[in-house]
Amino acid sequence: MSTILHSLWRLVDHAAAELFPGYFAVIMATGATSIACHLLGLTLVSWGLLGANLLAYMALWSLTIIRLVRYPERLAGDMTNHARGPGFFTIVAGTCILGTQFHLVADHDGIAAEFWWVGLTLWGIIMYLFFIAVTTRAEKPNLASGINGAWLLAAVSTHSVSILTALLPWSGPADLRLFFALCMFLIGCMLYLAIITLIFYRLTFLKVTVQSLTPPYWINMGAVAIATLAGSTLILRAGEGGVIADFRPFLLGFTVFFWATASWWFPLLVGLMLWRHLIRRHRIAYEPQLWSMVFPLAMYTTGTLRLSVALEAPFLMGIPEMMIWLVLLAWTMTSAGMFHHFWRLARSATA
Repeated sequence: MSTILHSLWRLVDHAAAELFPGYFAVIMATGATSIACHLLGLTLVSWGLLGANLLAYMALWSLTIIRLVRYPERLAGDMTNHARGPGFFTIVAGTCILGTQFHLVADHDGIAAEFWWVGLTLWGIIMYLFFIAVTTRAEKPNLASGINGAWLLAAVSTHSVSILTALLPWSGPADLRLFFALCMFLIGCMLYLAIITLIFYRLTFLKVTVQSLTPPYWINMGAVAIATLAGSTLILRAGEGGVIADFRPFLLGFTVFFWATASWWFPLLVGLMLWRHLIRRHRIAYEPQLWSMVFPLAMYTTGTLRLSVALEAPFLMGIPEMMIWLVLLAWTMTSAGMFHHFWRLARSATA
């Protein structure tokens, strides 16, 4: 028994040491899928995903804390790394999306508010630590190796804070809450527009290989999908009056702009994936970054659904009603790959 426990501890310790900074994308993808299911009336599925997401959240935080205590130099090295550092924004986005799950699926605003405080605090810490670290770093990589779709997680995390802020009731002035949500929405938009320019340049003018065309490039779509959801949430809140009521025409135009952009990215990313795996024969195998493909699909489904309500455009509802089955298929296949990967690691550790 002691040998098995020792082997399991070694496995956990190794997992913490090598923890991919962007692994909280599991929480993002599962949460977005759960919310989409809830809004489409798949109540049982949405509750099951909420439970699974809470367990995954606790497990990932446990590994993160072990890593912080036992391997702080590795964690600090990842934070200052241009390629791996943006993955830490998944902690913020995952926290706020899980809070949104508790608000919408479980109808528990008390727990959701706790997630809001944690998410907002993490946003401030990670946002400024990362950008100060990469800005002041003495040796910097070139654009080809230094930037990828994961950088857009900075915008995703900011919009996740905006959404939860706009949804939650609180005891302070309503105008202050909604104005803060609006400011976070605009900061997220600024980050997306600044970063996507560099990413688009990198894709179209620098060499792209099957190794460099990684799943995080799907966040090109996911970032504007969550911007659509954030904008739609604010539009619905603006209809109630208050400080952001005058911003409603601006929000309508900007939100449709982001939804159209997400729609444009979708077939392009599918085409690039087909080029990578069918034409260049790159083997499909589980990796944590695959969750970066599930999240955009789920968030596009949810964003389109809420945009349909905000615009009073029921003709858009056909998209999420069809997309949800693709999302559930992608989530199930990625989960199966993840658990098979864990099973193989456990077998090798206890052999």
